[in-house]
Amino acid sequence: MDDSQTSIMILDDEPIVGKRLQPSLEKKGYEVEAFTSSKAALKRIEERSFDIVVTDLKMEGMDGMEFLTLVKEKYPDTEVIVITGFATMATARESFNKGAFDFLAKPFKLGEIVEVIGRAEAKRINHRQA
Repeated sequence: MDDSQTSIMILDDEPIVGKRLQPSLEKKGYEVEAFTSSKAALKRIEERSFDIVVTDLKMEGMDGMEFLTLVKEKYPDTEVIVITGFATMATARESFNKGAFDFLAKPFKLGEIVEVIGRAEAKRINHRQA
């Protein structure tokens, strides 16, 4: 694993999300791991940290808020981007209160999420240099 490469975890129980995002993010030079199971993603989070986590809100087993909370507790510097098909002001506010970097409503354009990931990456780089 190249340390200068930004690592991204994608967690969404709809396989299409990871299938769409992973190749385009890898083309941009990111290291990407996609998960459709929160249990598998959680196990991976126990093994290693990611620079950026993109998580869906509504999933089987564990919801994205719980996952966001767990990731931020374990790795406070990880930037978490919440994506959801059930966007409300309340869920957006709750996400930010729990430390999310950004909140995107589905369906989003590829360019939108790439832009948000770029901003999260820039924040991490600036943070490291500070």
